[in-house]
Amino acid sequence: MTLIKPNTGRTIAQSWGLFSALGLLMLGNGLLGTLLGVRAEFEGFATATTGIIMASYYVGFLAGSQLSAIYLGRVGHIRVFAALASLASTVALLHSIAVVPWFWSLLRLVTGFCLAGLYVVAESWLNDLGTNETRGRLLSMYMVTLMVGLAAAQLLLGLADPLGVRLFVLSSVLVSFAVLPVTLSIGTAPSFDLAPRMSLRAIWKEAPAGLMGGLVAGMAAGALFGMGAVYAVRVGLTPARLGIFMAAMLLGSVAFQWPIGHISDLVPRRRWMVVVTTLAAVAAFFTAEMPVDGWQIYAAVFILGGLSFPLYSLSLSHVNDLLPYGQAAAASAAFVFVSGVGAIAGPVVGSFAIDTFGPRGLFWVVGLIHLMLAVFVMARIFIRERRVATVDQIPFVGVAVRSVLVARRPRRQPVDDSNNE
Repeated sequence: MTLIKPNTGRTIAQSWGLFSALGLLMLGNGLLGTLLGVRAEFEGFATATTGIIMASYYVGFLAGSQLSAIYLGRVGHIRVFAALASLASTVALLHSIAVVPWFWSLLRLVTGFCLAGLYVVAESWLNDLGTNETRGRLLSMYMVTLMVGLAAAQLLLGLADPLGVRLFVLSSVLVSFAVLPVTLSIGTAPSFDLAPRMSLRAIWKEAPAGLMGGLVAGMAAGALFGMGAVYAVRVGLTPARLGIFMAAMLLGSVAFQWPIGHISDLVPRRRWMVVVTTLAAVAAFFTAEMPVDGWQIYAAVFILGGLSFPLYSLSLSHVNDLLPYGQAAAASAAFVFVSGVGAIAGPVVGSFAIDTFGPRGLFWVVGLIHLMLAVFVMARIFIRERRVATVDQIPFVGVAVRSVLVARRPRRQPVDDSNNE
């Protein structure tokens, strides 16, 4: 009997419509998120107000990640994708009609809900397309598409005046175009089953370091994504340079994701978390003191993004290492909830830091939360909690911070190996 080996390239080619749509979504949504931070500064919004507006996105995202799966099971992937993308496109235009903080907060909440639902569609679709042998590479391609799309979106900011309406229109058009490749591609959307749930207490009992890592990863991402543009405007970067600043941070994540993940598969995961988190804290502290009139600031945020953003995937992998076989999918909603709470707090904490300590306060607080996580994980290692031998760790899969997925992958049972740490 001849076995047909899975072909990742063929699978990616079959899902061209989905990847094209995701790229367009990231261009539109990435541009809108940064544009709002810049426009809020130009309109004279209080820093705390901008923080609340940006946090509203993650409130909606959190709700969408929990509720959109219900509609997905009822009407299917393509209809949900088309409906949510259309709504997100409309909302992008509405920002230009009334530049009012409470209205923008409401619109950001709706946008977050829509994007979470779109991620659920994409990730469940890709999870169904992949096999156990190809799913990791397929999801890595998905992560690269997200991060490169978001990075490229930042460069669009210099195409028009942030005080005008053209950039809002461009964002809306890009999101609208995302509907076309999904609805016109040939293929059958998969069926969708709601995953079982797992309580936060149960995950905390098994993998507190991983859960805390998810919280910190969400908080750092929320602060950097939400308030990074505010920092850039405050220190005098032009819209074009601001776009490069934000893009460098995202491209750092793409560049560092694979090596960080590869090393985590070879060494005890928690020890590597301590190293990466400590380095991210140091990078944040250096970024806070970096001059902004040269190339050094771009290099600094490139390294910071590369060390901070992969923490989400690293924490997720640690959680999956310790959960009993078959419970990875059940932990998905709980892990997303924790990282979502962190993402909501991130812009609020970041805005407070900027108000209190000036623009550089954003990076001081990002460095501080990373340092606190490093201390916490070291404490867990010191008290010798249950650990997993490196040979029993699941393969690392890079997942974007905004992802709503825990990949369903067969795994070995965790082993209590006291000699491994």
